[in-house]
Amino acid sequence: MATNKIVQFPGAAARANIAGRLLIPSKLRDARKVRRLSQGDLGDLIGVTRQAVSAYERGDKSPEPATFEKISDVLGQPVNFFTTADGPAFGAASAKFYRKFDPETLRRNEAAAVLGDWFVQTAKYLDGLVNYPTPTLPEFAPKNPNGRYEFDEINEIALNLRKSWGLGPGPISNVLALLESKGIVVCRYEMQGENVEAFSFWNGARPFIFMASEKEAGVRLRYDLAHELGHLILHRWIEQSDLENKATLKAVESEADKFAGAFLLPSNSFPNEVYTTRLDAFVPLKERWKVSIQAMVYRCRDLDLIDGDQALNLYKQISFRRWRKKEPLDDPRKIPIEQPRLLRRAVELVLEHGRKHPEEILNELALSADWIETFCALPQGTLRRAGPPIFEPTLK
Repeated sequence: MATNKIVQFPGAAARANIAGRLLIPSKLRDARKVRRLSQGDLGDLIGVTRQAVSAYERGDKSPEPATFEKISDVLGQPVNFFTTADGPAFGAASAKFYRKFDPETLRRNEAAAVLGDWFVQTAKYLDGLVNYPTPTLPEFAPKNPNGRYEFDEINEIALNLRKSWGLGPGPISNVLALLESKGIVVCRYEMQGENVEAFSFWNGARPFIFMASEKEAGVRLRYDLAHELGHLILHRWIEQSDLENKATLKAVESEADKFAGAFLLPSNSFPNEVYTTRLDAFVPLKERWKVSIQAMVYRCRDLDLIDGDQALNLYKQISFRRWRKKEPLDDPRKIPIEQPRLLRRAVELVLEHGRKHPEEILNELALSADWIETFCALPQGTLRRAGPPIFEPTLK
């Protein structure tokens, strides 16, 4: 348990307190990566050279108190974040399934990796205070020696998973709530300006999904969740280095896409409801199944309900009607955007029963309130409550 308090900076006494602390180089590097700053960028913002920042991150030099104060302010973390070792995790980390690996996405993926680690530490901290659902995800490996799943194999896996989870043949009412009930810890944080949908990974025996999209359509988020579920059960055996191979990455992304379609639109029921290839007929299907029209067209083509020419014609109509980015029923008032509840409810239980004070959570996790509230889907300010109420005299 960390004992560092979150330090304010009222004057010389606070600066003297900082001077007696040792900055952990890796913590500075992680906080910088989350902000997508180079060493030179950070140096400019805190008034030192790039070489000085490099020295801090190597552990060769410690920042002066005034510089430490600026580092804390610019990187948005309390001082005890930089002086406290990382919190425990559930176990060894698996590969993280980003959808792109190239020089252009390097900085973004580095930021996402750090956020994933902080997310795990937050979940592990709460795991010591509440009981999470036990993960009930099966693990698969392809039958084909080439390491790739066949289409029929993915369909069979999706149907068996639905059966083992007690799902009927119809639509899934709330995908996110279902995944949380099966022990998957989910976070939703919009990485503004970044073209990243989501990523998933295992940490020990605990599966995680990090929703990073800025999407405003509930059906697209549901599909992303199903896509990441596909990675968690189909690709647990894959190494991070495998994903840096473009051909392998393309193959596993295609498999996860096909799993998402098979899980949300099962082959033993959805085809019975596709009675015409008219584009307008997909609108009521979207309302019922809560899957985008474009994903349903793709699924129909996979199931040979339509041929390639019919699919191409439908996609042309979608483009003509300008439905590529916004389809009918994408309004959240029509199909709501599902929200994570597991960690939020965990914090609410801890606070309601007096197990921890908000300041204890901040102190022991040694992360900014903003990030903890984000990971736990808490309203802003939940962990930054004011102190004891001021006594106000009343008339006798």
